[in-house]
Amino acid sequence: MAELVENAPPPSLLNQAWGRLTAGQKMGLGVALAALVALVTGLWLWGAAPDYRVLYSNLSDRDGGAIIDSLQQMNVPYKFAEGGGVLMVPADQVHEVRLHLAGQGLPKGGTVGFELMENEKFGTSEFLEQVNYKRALEGELARSVQTLSAVQAARIHLAIPKPTVFVREQELPTASVVLALYPGRVLDPGQVNAIVHLVSSSVPKLTPHNVTVVDQSGNLLSAPPSGENSALDAEQLKYVHQIEQDDIKRIEDILSPLVGLANVHAQVTAEVDFTQSEQTTEAYKPNQPPNQAAVVSQQTTESSSVNAPVVGGVPGALTNQPPVPAAAPLTAPNAAPNPANPVAGANPTAPGVKLGQPPSGPANGTAVQNSENTHKEMTTNYDVDRTISHTRLPVGMVRRLSVAVILNNHRVTDSAGKVSVRPFSEAEKNQMSLLIKDAVGFDAKRGDALSLLNSPFADQKEKESEIPLWKQPESVALAKNALKYLVILGVALYLMLGIIRPALRNFNQALKAPVAPVADVLEQGREGEEALEGAGYGSDGQTLSDTSRHEARLTKARAIAVQEPAIVASVLRDWMHGE
Repeated sequence: MAELVENAPPPSLLNQAWGRLTAGQKMGLGVALAALVALVTGLWLWGAAPDYRVLYSNLSDRDGGAIIDSLQQMNVPYKFAEGGGVLMVPADQVHEVRLHLAGQGLPKGGTVGFELMENEKFGTSEFLEQVNYKRALEGELARSVQTLSAVQAARIHLAIPKPTVFVREQELPTASVVLALYPGRVLDPGQVNAIVHLVSSSVPKLTPHNVTVVDQSGNLLSAPPSGENSALDAEQLKYVHQIEQDDIKRIEDILSPLVGLANVHAQVTAEVDFTQSEQTTEAYKPNQPPNQAAVVSQQTTESSSVNAPVVGGVPGALTNQPPVPAAAPLTAPNAAPNPANPVAGANPTAPGVKLGQPPSGPANGTAVQNSENTHKEMTTNYDVDRTISHTRLPVGMVRRLSVAVILNNHRVTDSAGKVSVRPFSEAEKNQMSLLIKDAVGFDAKRGDALSLLNSPFADQKEKESEIPLWKQPESVALAKNALKYLVILGVALYLMLGIIRPALRNFNQALKAPVAPVADVLEQGREGEEALEGAGYGSDGQTLSDTSRHEARLTKARAIAVQEPAIVASVLRDWMHGE
């Protein structure tokens, strides 16, 4: 054994350096190398991993399965996020995949619209047609509501009564809308009213009062139907605030050139009347003279009557003669004989008979009496001077304004260039008061009030921003990203400087340290125990004989084999491959 050890070739420097390391150093070096390999591999995988973006969110199970099948056919990697509610694909393939899926009609959505009517089967009853129509209408309205930016999902239920021929038994349709809003989003009253009118305008005979809107938390968003103007409270407050802000701006704009922008502060309180009122007035004026009155109508009626002659006497042929027309003259000399009156014609000169006139008297018994009656009536209708006025008072009239203005003392520079601060004089304040009154439309009759105060302002520090820089979302996100990279860098530096660098230093020192061959060490052991101790094998310090030296060398060889198995293995390997 001693001869083998003496003739063993020197091991390689790497093996010698590795053999000189302690068990703790070997373990540390192995851990550092493993951590370095894991870190490099992780960084490479992290850099090579694609950036995933959202493809679709809030997919129904039916659409999700169809989309995943299509993605697998296209060999597009995908993954889920937010508990499976978001489907993500590589960022460079988002638009291409969406177009490809759109060509396949995906996603179809959780609601169905009027495409439901395209698959009507032959022989479908009227009841099923009405049900499908209502489902299709509900789905189309839900899709329209989901287009709003704050609405994540929507469901609409329509209650459409069956039409009837009885007018008194007719019922109006109603609608219920359930909204699922995105986290952190809210709907203002104007948007809620827009949804209500959108639904009511899409269904015949559906009024906005019969539409109810509820969010996912069960909060009633639509206005109660009890009052027509109950939904205007927020608008009223907004209107009052706008009036006050406009007046404040007018005051500050008109006084800023005089005292400076930072030297004037104003506040305005407006009392606005939102009462809706209508009044009708009917007034009658006294009668006017006839020449000034307005004639509506005028009616004139005139009648005239002439009494016929009265016939009397003994009945006979002469008596029954028709009366002479009234236009005939009563006396006519040389009149022609009347064939109807042969007596007068036979004896025209008979006494008591007048020509052209039937005889009067007891001979013929006829008496003539003529009379005329005339009646004239005029009716004039005059219009009554009446005034009817219907007045609807405007809503939102300002009943009273209260204005409060505070002014800072102004700086005055004298001829010597010295700057001093002094308050405003009474004349200056009066002029400013007039400017303020004209700017806001001051009306003393309605009880407006103005208070103007001149006082030095206290020194104020600049107001900090409402949200500090370190609390802003952008800063927080940037800090998170920076912290992630700093942690990775810190771990890498710790591995490099704390573990790998000391291990490499020890390994380098072990390579540079001269290593005596085992045979030389054993040869030196023959010369004395000090050489063996200098080589690190120890001695008992006593003089040894040849046998004792041989035993000592064997003992040292065994100790070397136990303490430095790598060196012994290297020597044996060289022996085995040698001549």
